[in-house]
Amino acid sequence: MTSNQKDPLFVLVKSLSKSEKRQFKVYVGRVGVNSDSKFIALFDHLNKSETFDEDLIIKKGIVTKVQISNLKAHLYKQILISLRLNPVHQNVRTQVREQQDFATILYHKGLYKQSLKILDKAKTLAIENNESNSAYEIIEFEKVIESQYITRSISTRSEELTSQAKELSVKNTLASKLSNLSLQLYGQMLKTGYVKNEKEHKEVTSYFESNLPDYDWDMMGFREKLWLYKTYLWYAFTIQDFLSCYKYSNKWVDLFHAHPNMITLNPVFYLRGNHYLLESLFLIRNKTKLKLTLQEFEETIASEKFPNNDNVEVLSFLYLYNNKLNLHFLEGTFDEGEYLVHEIIEGIEKYQNRLDNHHVMVLYYKISCLYFGSADYKNCIKYLSEIIDNKNLQVREDLMCFSRVLSLIAHYEAGMDYDLDRQIKETYKFLIKMDDLYEVQKELIKFVRKLGDIFPHQVKDELKKLYKTLKRYEDHPYEKRAFLYLDILSWLESHIEGRPIAQIIKEKG
Repeated sequence: MTSNQKDPLFVLVKSLSKSEKRQFKVYVGRVGVNSDSKFIALFDHLNKSETFDEDLIIKKGIVTKVQISNLKAHLYKQILISLRLNPVHQNVRTQVREQQDFATILYHKGLYKQSLKILDKAKTLAIENNESNSAYEIIEFEKVIESQYITRSISTRSEELTSQAKELSVKNTLASKLSNLSLQLYGQMLKTGYVKNEKEHKEVTSYFESNLPDYDWDMMGFREKLWLYKTYLWYAFTIQDFLSCYKYSNKWVDLFHAHPNMITLNPVFYLRGNHYLLESLFLIRNKTKLKLTLQEFEETIASEKFPNNDNVEVLSFLYLYNNKLNLHFLEGTFDEGEYLVHEIIEGIEKYQNRLDNHHVMVLYYKISCLYFGSADYKNCIKYLSEIIDNKNLQVREDLMCFSRVLSLIAHYEAGMDYDLDRQIKETYKFLIKMDDLYEVQKELIKFVRKLGDIFPHQVKDELKKLYKTLKRYEDHPYEKRAFLYLDILSWLESHIEGRPIAQIIKEKG
């Protein structure tokens, strides 16, 4: 069997830190008989290997072909148990679950009073940290025990538990409805993209308003407010209301700052909130605020107090460099941003087993735009080719569209016209296959189609015509986003005026 870098067990082993590997060895070595176990031999082999190769494992006599599937599953489970015991991975959620497990054991032994005592502490911890689902589960368990452990306080106790259960049920139902709506809006946007006309705007708005649940602000806790902001944010993104995107992403981040303990418990949500805040500032082109917020974000995630794990590390890398590139685009400082390319490529290699292809391709596209802005067209084409030539890649249609258009322009700029006719035909074929094109894309198709027939002395006039046509859509509610993928207007201005594109963008300030 050929090597497979994506094998779940191999990826898990390679994700372990030195301390986690040491703890695993201590954990499995707690019983002497484990010292020669096959799963430890398999662990040692995978730890030293650069690739996963089942044939080599079998050839080395670690395990037979019949046994390897079970052995891999056993090793995977043992690693997870070891990680669960690691203090680094302990948080409020794991503490609550652990106390629930202890209470269950005591309950089955008939030690009801001890079980209730542990559950009460776990419930308090869950409620204090907005873990409403866990708190509700605990109360339901308390009801079961109270029905068997009869005391004189059963009447007041039953009222107390009933009241708590009702309140938590209302919160959990609201959070569930909001999270469902948020996820549905996000999924719809991935499927059909941003609204392109008034008809689609009305459809999305109608869906949003009819599915938005009623809520009492005074009854809402941290979790419910967070899902409410997420829901409004995705609605705003879908209808391309970027000012509202800024408003609700800012509320999202402020909510965490008002409850700093939640940053430790939910670092991923905190990172995502900051990412959407930074992206919103880019979309509304607030350069000053973006620069300041990005600086604060970088300082926060670099702080020793900020939670650190593999997931947080990968997301921090993605969000930080995406927004650093965005800032250079707004400032027109393309040359100054080229140092980022080396750091990004290093990060992609470091996190290759934990990054999906789509996020990698988005970074490649932004690197291409950086090189395009600094007139390094060969490197621009190099990274665009990674997107265009990847036949197995599923990326958003709009990203692929602008990758092809930018590649065509880069070839034109680089004077690589020996292959331009073929490129024009391929780009045109791709564009006409796209569904629900924006008007900006339609105009680009028309221009691309006749590009091969334009004589050199006619180029400037044709560029002026295209600029005049596209300029009408710059502030259009459903078309303006296209210019954020590819600043075609600044490129056209640079050619018409005979000045560098970076200078044009800086002057727009």
